[in-house]
Amino acid sequence: MANAVAKKKETSVSTDVMDDILEFAGDGAVFESSEMQIPFLRVLQALSPQLNKKKPEFIEGASSGDVFNTVSNQYWDGEDGVTLIPCYQTTKYLEFTPRDQGGGFHGEIAANDPILQKTERQGAKEILPNGNELVKSDQHYSLVVDEDGTFQPVVVDMKSTQLKVSRRWKTQIAMQKIKHPKTGQMITPPVYATMWKLTTTEESNDQGSWANYQIEKVDLVKNRDLLLEAKAFRESVAAGEVKAAPEETPSESRKEDDSIPF
Repeated sequence: MANAVAKKKETSVSTDVMDDILEFAGDGAVFESSEMQIPFLRVLQALSPQLNKKKPEFIEGASSGDVFNTVSNQYWDGEDGVTLIPCYQTTKYLEFTPRDQGGGFHGEIAANDPILQKTERQGAKEILPNGNELVKSDQHYSLVVDEDGTFQPVVVDMKSTQLKVSRRWKTQIAMQKIKHPKTGQMITPPVYATMWKLTTTEESNDQGSWANYQIEKVDLVKNRDLLLEAKAFRESVAAGEVKAAPEETPSESRKEDDSIPF
């Protein structure tokens, strides 16, 4: 199924106009990299505001289990999934006030901060000494490759029960081997040379059910231009030139997560 973007009328571009577009390619569309915001790719849950017609975030036609872009609201059917090229991965540690105390985002905690070793496990949550909740998030900077060959950068952030999917994905990436055509040696391809299918599946426990990610290998990247774009994206993220779009209202973004019975 093609990605289910808001319905649009298809119009063709005349040859003359297309020639002009190609001639003036990129004109006016270059901005400071610090101004660029990479959207998140997230899975819709039953209580996500994007599924509530009364909410401004509402996405017409989307359903629980679908995957959506937090900036453009483009969405993909969860069963059909979306094709990704992973380019860069980092782990964030986020601090929140518990929702029963009003909620609120307090920012990131450095991965080497000794406070991370002093959390207390309370049910499915990690609680910091000050009473705030610690949320670990594996963030995978990736390129979404659509059926027509176009691509867009996104961040797939995996937390809570999604972390087990992230661990499997990282393990699978590290285990990839291909044979060098000249030496015959088995080598590990660069992360941005592999393509994966991200879909969703229903999980449940005695408290209820929710949609979670699942990932499977598709193939190696076969288009050289796409490979170079993925490599350049990785280098930009590693250099700190592009960053994930900030959470507009972090406490609101936690609501759908808190509705999942982890």
